Parts: sequence; C-alpha cells; structure tokens
Amino acid sequence: MAGMTVKYQTDWLETLREGMRGLRAYRLLAIIRRPNNGCEVYLSMTGFRKMADWLRHWSIPALVLIAFCILPACNGNGAVPQEAQSDIPAPASMPTVAAVPIPTPTATRAPAPTATAVSVPTPTDTPAITPTVAPTPATPTATAVPAPAPAAAASSEPAPTPTPLLWSITTPVGLVEQEPEASAGYTLIDGGRVITSYIVDNNGQLVHTWDLETTTNPRLLENGNLLAKAGPTVFEADKDGNIVWEYTHPDRLHHDLRPMPNGNILLLSRKEKTAAEAIDAGANTDYITADDTVVRYDYIAELQPDRSEEGGKIVWEWHMWDHLVQDFDPGKSNYGAVAEHPELIDLNYTLASLAKREQSRIDLIHANAIDYNPELDQIMLSAHAFSELWIIDHSATAGQAAGHSGGNGGRGGDLLYRWGNPRAYGAGAKADQQLFWPHQTHWIPEGLPGAGNILVFNNGHEFGRQQRGYSSIVELAPPVDGYNYRLATGRAYGPAEPEWTYTATTPADFYAPYRSGVQRLPNGNTLICIANKGTVLEVTPDGKTVWKYINPVLENGIILDQGDPMPYGAPYPRMPDVQRWNNWLYRAHRYPPDYPGLQGLDLTPKGTVEGRR
Repeated sequence: MAGMTVKYQTDWLETLREGMRGLRAYRLLAIIRRPNNGCEVYLSMTGFRKMADWLRHWSIPALVLIAFCILPACNGNGAVPQEAQSDIPAPASMPTVAAVPIPTPTATRAPAPTATAVSVPTPTDTPAITPTVAPTPATPTATAVPAPAPAAAASSEPAPTPTPLLWSITTPVGLVEQEPEASAGYTLIDGGRVITSYIVDNNGQLVHTWDLETTTNPRLLENGNLLAKAGPTVFEADKDGNIVWEYTHPDRLHHDLRPMPNGNILLLSRKEKTAAEAIDAGANTDYITADDTVVRYDYIAELQPDRSEEGGKIVWEWHMWDHLVQDFDPGKSNYGAVAEHPELIDLNYTLASLAKREQSRIDLIHANAIDYNPELDQIMLSAHAFSELWIIDHSATAGQAAGHSGGNGGRGGDLLYRWGNPRAYGAGAKADQQLFWPHQTHWIPEGLPGAGNILVFNNGHEFGRQQRGYSSIVELAPPVDGYNYRLATGRAYGPAEPEWTYTATTPADFYAPYRSGVQRLPNGNTLICIANKGTVLEVTPDGKTVWKYINPVLENGIILDQGDPMPYGAPYPRMPDVQRWNNWLYRAHRYPPDYPGLQGLDLTPKGTVEGRR
C-alpha cells in the first residue's frame, strides 16, 4: 500500500490530529485539509508507519474508538461519500521522492543546488523561487509596477479554480545561494510556531539558538536579549533562553511589537464591539445584523516596562474607534462624506467583504505591523484589510490621541498620511490601488540607503480570493511637509509611483499572500522573507539574488536533512489554491557584525541546522 486516504465528516478527530502534532509522532503528514464538509487527511507510507508505531502504545479501548469512528466514514471499503469529495484530487499512489545531493555549505561559497520536483500524476511542480527584476540603477529610481491582473468586483466573488497541491517536493534546505555581493551579518530566523528561534551566519552555519517553545516576531535587542511575544504576554529572554522580564496585557496582543529609543515598547492589541455598538457608530446594517456579531478593531498600546510583579504599565494608547467616519446613518455624530475626510477611517469600507467571510467575528483592520520614527515622533501601521499603510502622530498626548487636534501635526489622533488604496477614502478607483494586503510597512532607518523612505512587503492578495497573484517589494518616498504630508484637495496621497519595486521576472514565481517581511541592508541590498515557503532572499537593487536560505525546521519541530522531502502544509481555508511548505516563517532579521546585541553571543559556527535530530 503506497498511501492511505481517510475522509470523515465530524470534527472530533481534529483533536486527534492536534495530539499527533504535539507528540510529533508522524514524519510526513503532508496535507491536512478542512473542506466545507469535514477534514481530509493524506498520509504517506512513511507517515503511516510512524503513526502505526505510535498507535501501538495506545490502549485497546482507544483504538476501538478510532476504528468505530473512522471506518463508517469510509463506507466499509474506503469509498468516499459523494458529499465529502474534495476539489483537490488525492494521488493514486505515494510518489517516490528523489534525494538531492547537496554539499554542506562551507565558509567560502555555497553551491546553488537545483531542486528536483517530485513527479505526481496531476499537479504541476512549482519551481524554486529565484526572482529577478529588470535592471535599475544602484540608486533606486522609479520603476513601474506590473499592471495588476483584472479582478472581479467585491460584490461578485469569482468561482475559485483550485490548483492541485503537491504531496511534497524535494528541495535543498539551509544555505542555497551565496554571492560576494551579500551584505555581511547574521540572520535571525523566526518560524512563529513551536520551533526554536535561531541565528545563522552568511555561510548558513548555526551560531546561536533560543530554546523557546513559542515566539512571535522576535527581535534581538542591543543588550543581547530577545524581545518577543506569546499570546497576550510580551517578554525578554536572555541568551540562554531564560525569561528575565515579562508583561501580560489584558487584551489580545497580535502580530507585531516595536521597541522605542526610550525603552518603551509599542504593542498591537485588539478590542471588541458588540453588534449594537457597531450599529450605534454607523455600521451598515446590511452587514451587521446578528445579535452575536462581534466587531474587532485594533489599537496601539505603549508599554513602559519595569521589573515589578506587574511587569510594567501602559502609558499611551491610540484607538481606531475614535477616528471613524461613515456615510450610512445621517443620525450619527460621525456621519459625513468619506471623500472629504481622508484623515478619518471609513467604518463601512471593509464590512461587505468581512461580514461575508468572517460572519460573526469581523476583524475590521487586522493590523499586522507597527513601526516608529523617532525623528518625526510618528507611528506607522500596516492596515491589512484596507490594503493601506497609515501614519499617526505619537507626539499627541493620550487625551489628544482620542481627538482631532493637538500634537506636532495638529490633528490629534487622526491619520496624518495613508497610502496604497485611495478607494478606502473615496479618492480613487480599483485601478489606482497599489498595495494588496501588505505586511511589515516601515521607515528605512537612518544610516541606510533610502533612509526616510517607506519599505513594504506587498503580498498581492485580497478579499474573496480576488488576488493579484504575485507579490512585490515596494519602496516609496512619502510627501513629507514638516510633520504633515502634502495632499491636494480631492486627490489621493502621493507618490503616484514607488521609488523602487522588486518582482520576479515571471511575477507569479514570487507570491507570498500572507505574512512575510522585508528589510533594507547596509550595502543597499534588500532582505526578503517569503513566509509560505520558509525562504529568505537577499537581492541587489537590480534584482539579483545574492543570498538564499531555506528554513529546514518544520512547524512541528522536525528538522529536515538534505534530500528529505519537503511536505506541504495544510492550505488556509481562504487560500486553498496557494502552496504552503511546512517550514513556513513569520519574518527574518539581518544584523550587521557590529550590532551591539551580538557582542555577548558566542558566534562560533556550530554546523548547519539541517540534519540535526
């Protein structure tokens, strides 16, 4: 038997799947997919043997319970009930995975091995990502972004055409490419799940690890500690993984955090409003009707850490809910023409799509990145659902931040600047949109090429599978005018075109529809984290790839060796046709050799990550 397919239509076995993941008893659980009617599991023969070996430790009653629940779902003979059929075909047999002999990277120059795709009956192999762009000068100049592919209107969701997913592929892991033009330094790899955060040098050699079970977007501080979060808790861990400080926030913390020069930490948090509260704020009742509907919105909290039992205190906040405009209910105080108030946030802009997609839990913004500019004393947010970046004034007091005046910009907590999707404030059409669910929007820091410009990972995905179908990196020069930003009445915020963009020669070859990140390096190159394929690239201004690293650690903690097949992870329900390797990352950060936080670490090469068991 080359493989086994189990289909069932009840939810109880999800608990079993999570238990298997926690115990790491399987090696190649390649695809776990939840369709509308239930869940579909594909196990390779290797994975089946692993699971069988694991199950023999179970008690007889537990095995009888599993058999009783699974076998009826197979109709006694493995046949799949018609209503449980998936739109992703199962392979007729488990393909043979060919090992790719890859020399261990050396301290000089790593070979660029060729990935051999696994042969499967139906799917089309996806080539390794080696995107390039048309040559541009070393100093980035304006480059036109490829025209977005036409998309259906939000009101009429197109029928999806799922791409069959591969079982697994054979790909090199660890250091894949290294050129002399690569920027010197050490790269912090963050998987964001149950894996160890670790640092590799430019030769792909492991130099340091933190034995932390769960982290989100860790950053190496100048004192050598790791700053990260897990659930509602933000914490510092020393170089040995000991938690030296932590603070638990009363609301949910999510996605990102940003240390400030004064030692405080900016946090992204989330609050909820009931359906009644949302309607009272002018929400369109065509989308907010159910009594159990919850509307989530993001807010910023500035934490002042201390070493007390509480761990710190919140000293400043900004709430989106204080800066709304709506043109639905003229009886509400925030009623107005959206196009006349670009400084405010249209409460109803995303509701039609979000209510259709998320039903009782509507996440209005889903902000996924936060940054701070000490020179301007301003904060930037990545407003994911709006496909925009927003800038607000941090110099406003806590009271002013809830209003519309005060601070260096004179607008209190209203938006000083927004860019990426002028439709969101009535200043453009679909064709004018330039950002598509972006991530890691941030200012390029002082001392780096392009300092003061804004760098964005432009994912290329939107509501209802309306996707541009490729990702890009965007660098733009904001129209700064003192502490404000130039805007002509009735027009969209500039610039009309980015300063620099990066895409693949064939755009679809570089597509990460979720998470991911970008960083400008001291030599002018750009570091790119491709989340769904666990890949970190370094590219030059003209788009040449000069460094490439593929994370060998799977999300269940298993570490691949060269030649091991890379399993595909469970596709996201909203993106069933997007391939996701099981080594996904959240972000990656490169630190130059003279970064203070590296000085207390033992940076002696300790071999590669791949192959460690």
